[in-house]
Amino acid sequence: MKRMQREEAKQKRIAVLKGGLSQEREVSLKTGAAIASALRGLGYEVVELDVGTEVAARLREERVEVAFIALHGRWGEDGCIQGLLESLRIPYTGSGVLASAAGMDKVFSKRIFDAFHISTPPWVAFDSYEEAACAALPFGFPLVVKPSREGSSIGISICKDAAEYQAALKLAAGFEGQILVEQFVKGREIQVGFLDGEILGAIEVVAARAFYDYQAKYAADSGTRYIFPAPLPPPAQQRIFDTCLQANRALGCQGATRSDTLLTPEGEVFLLEVNTLPGMTATSLLPKIAAGRGLEFAALCEKLLLGAGLKA
Repeated sequence: MKRMQREEAKQKRIAVLKGGLSQEREVSLKTGAAIASALRGLGYEVVELDVGTEVAARLREERVEVAFIALHGRWGEDGCIQGLLESLRIPYTGSGVLASAAGMDKVFSKRIFDAFHISTPPWVAFDSYEEAACAALPFGFPLVVKPSREGSSIGISICKDAAEYQAALKLAAGFEGQILVEQFVKGREIQVGFLDGEILGAIEVVAARAFYDYQAKYAADSGTRYIFPAPLPPPAQQRIFDTCLQANRALGCQGATRSDTLLTPEGEVFLLEVNTLPGMTATSLLPKIAAGRGLEFAALCEKLLLGAGLKA
């Protein structure tokens, strides 16, 4: 896909799509505001659109020529807004419809990872609380329960016993999609950033809480530590990079992504998921990785913008 030139992009009316209708609305508002400010500082004509059910009309009213997607969660990260933009023939940032939909659904992603022999924690999926509550599991405690179509660790629980498991199933069942149950894997949390198919680098997340949950991700005072570059032996780093690269290619990702992995004490690598629209807030990992490579926030935003296009 041909990239826009800076001079061409500066003649375009650019909309930063933010907010939205998902559980991750507040994070998206912060992401969108940061991106819009950075692009304006570089001389781009930017309008900020808080995405709701009238987004198609708003795009037409604002005469939008390029969309910078700063949405998170359902209806923004799952192929819905990408499909709308394709229909309106408005170039947009990030992955296309299929990769976005596949990446957002954790169960569907798992099926793809398994098909490509990409190492991921053992898992099972259920359509309802009732089905999950009485099913025999192929692994024991501890385990992890996740809603299949939420991001930012929303609705995720780590369970040490049956009572915690039942409560976690009820929590996850309150969200759309299937319930994903994974075997818990103890390991270092290594996140890998990609930009236009190239590896930006790996950062280690050391959460002060039980795991890297919503509070640890977005609260400035959470106590979470970030180590860049992640201190990894070269063989382990290569295994992580190879795993993440294979996953990004299997899903068909474009633009910027962040892959979440676990590295066990024995050196095994497990892929958790690929985030096709990683956060761009002050505490987000992709900007931290890019900055560690000498790519400041505004330059990162511009690179993403210049990669906007139609994917279908």
